[in-house]
Amino acid sequence: MEPQPERTSTSISIPAYWHLVRRNRNFRHLWMAQIVSEIGDWFYSLAIYSLLLQLTGRASSVALALVLQVLPQTFISPTAGVINDRIRRKRVMIVADLARVVIVLAMLLVRSRSTVWVVYPLLFLETCMATFFEPARNAVLPNITTREDVILANTLSSTTWSLNLMIGATLGGIVAALLGRDAVFVLNALSFLASAFLIRGMHFEEPHAQSSVPLRPRDLLDFSPVVEGIRYVRANSRLLATVFAKAGELMIGPSWVLFTVMGQRVFPVRLHGADPQRGMMLGMSLLLGARGVGALVGPMVSARFAGNSDKRLRLGILFGYLLVAAGYVAIGGAPNVWLACLCVILAHSGGSTVWVFSTTLLQLHTEDRFRGRVFAADLALSMLTIAVGAYLCGRFLDWGFSPRTVATATGVIMLIPAALWGWSMLRWRERSVEVESLR
Repeated sequence: MEPQPERTSTSISIPAYWHLVRRNRNFRHLWMAQIVSEIGDWFYSLAIYSLLLQLTGRASSVALALVLQVLPQTFISPTAGVINDRIRRKRVMIVADLARVVIVLAMLLVRSRSTVWVVYPLLFLETCMATFFEPARNAVLPNITTREDVILANTLSSTTWSLNLMIGATLGGIVAALLGRDAVFVLNALSFLASAFLIRGMHFEEPHAQSSVPLRPRDLLDFSPVVEGIRYVRANSRLLATVFAKAGELMIGPSWVLFTVMGQRVFPVRLHGADPQRGMMLGMSLLLGARGVGALVGPMVSARFAGNSDKRLRLGILFGYLLVAAGYVAIGGAPNVWLACLCVILAHSGGSTVWVFSTTLLQLHTEDRFRGRVFAADLALSMLTIAVGAYLCGRFLDWGFSPRTVATATGVIMLIPAALWGWSMLRWRERSVEVESLR
């Protein structure tokens, strides 16, 4: 695949977002589905993590929950990618949403310490459904937007994810405290039902499904499409590196465990006359809410700089890694919850920039018939590092390392993907110079 010429910058602003949502019915439905399901998810995740900490008292229980929410995606993604490249992705998203309605409602069975084990298989099943849904959602964006609007749509989706995290994490503790965890589970199940209804109202062309033969059960055991996808990605060094970009966000897994434990042990919010358990949950909520603020600010600022320029998108990924590294080192030394929140905002503004820019590059440079497999691989690799990072973080905390030390170490480790991405950019530049000299 030849490098694409530089394109003009796309306006990234609230009026541009509003124009996209107002005039593009399909994107509007997908965006509204994202809003309702993600707010429910953040309420739900906070309730699950606090439940596990309360019933087990171990950071590793939260880490195991996070592993079960992400690691299965690594192993199921090849099959999910093939299915998303063979049948209509709209249908895949609807089925995944409806299945999650049932799975989340089953969380109501967890009533005591003796039934806490039920959480883990249910999280595994929910993850399986997300593995089919997310590549489908990313893959349909270029089908429902113009090429010039891809970065705008991705930035709005990221901004929405961030707002949902900020709202869901900040209010999730309050809702759980006032209404109880059962109410949170019911609300999340209803959010998936609403998402399925909104996606059902989308109408768009899916060329990959129209040109493919019907999917048969035995095709799920045929790995030749997976091999074909691997060859496609390997043929382009830039595409190959971009598939690994999200996997380089080594702080994502530890962040969920760290912020939960820090809210409980390091930065509980002490309110006069309040139950200490509620103060701990509010501390978690503030840190997770700050993560949402950072994820909101990052793409809104950086996308104005990058537009649809391949060179600037790749440069933005490098700066994003460096911001994460600086932010996590600073979290380790933050004297109070408010400065810790500022550091979290800095770090995750960089992290969300990496996520949005790598997604945009993949959408712009992947053929439609391979898009499901490419985004499934992108998801699988990122979920693998998230799972490993969460598990190791939980283990180190249980071995007696302080949350501050683990946060600082996470920041230092983030210099590794920054160095690898910077080295790749230098190689691409040298290769471009060589090609120019031969002309």
